[in-house]
Amino acid sequence: MPNTPTNPILIVDDDQNNRATVAMLLAAKGYEISTAEDGFDALLQMKNRVPELIISDLNMPRMSGFEFLSVIRRRFPKVLVIAMSGAYEAADAIPGGVIADAFYAKGTHNPRSLLTLVADLFRTSASRAVAHTRQSAPVWVPRNGKDSRGIPYIVLTCTECLRSFPLNVSSEVTATVMETPCIFCLSEVRYIIDFSLSVASPKKKNLRVVRFMGSATG
Repeated sequence: MPNTPTNPILIVDDDQNNRATVAMLLAAKGYEISTAEDGFDALLQMKNRVPELIISDLNMPRMSGFEFLSVIRRRFPKVLVIAMSGAYEAADAIPGGVIADAFYAKGTHNPRSLLTLVADLFRTSASRAVAHTRQSAPVWVPRNGKDSRGIPYIVLTCTECLRSFPLNVSSEVTATVMETPCIFCLSEVRYIIDFSLSVASPKKKNLRVVRFMGSATG
């Protein structure tokens, strides 16, 4: 596959110097480069355009690379991923718990070896995309119930960043579509409470399972 702008790459790293270095290295070879300082920034950019390859650091604030790459595999299973970090001695192996197609060890390889890694991934991209499965990526899902004050709540999972968060609700809620902002990335989450299934004791009037309608864009 030729190195042309048809191979857009997104570099995600909170280290500005490393982000710029990797970007210049790949841009010099003809790849179309965009950058993001963390996982939330990357997901925001991907609302407008999804890259063919993501190169992401693992140790980042707000959303770690581990969580970010988990989100990517579930939402964008065809996107190729290279994880990078300087915290692992096994320079050629993908660390346990990291959902990626390849691993680049910062500081232990010549930066130009990254070019070879990128080219190899694009060359085998078709077979790798078929092998990706959404089930391989974990999502954190707390259980519904009542908080310490006895107030009922539901657990929403944001359809943009895939983080879950509790939301207190009234026992008088109706089966209509509602919206609330994600407490992490502020995307609007649209949901409806399904009264046909209960997560509480059948003797109590409580909350029901939540079905998601997708997040609003704009």
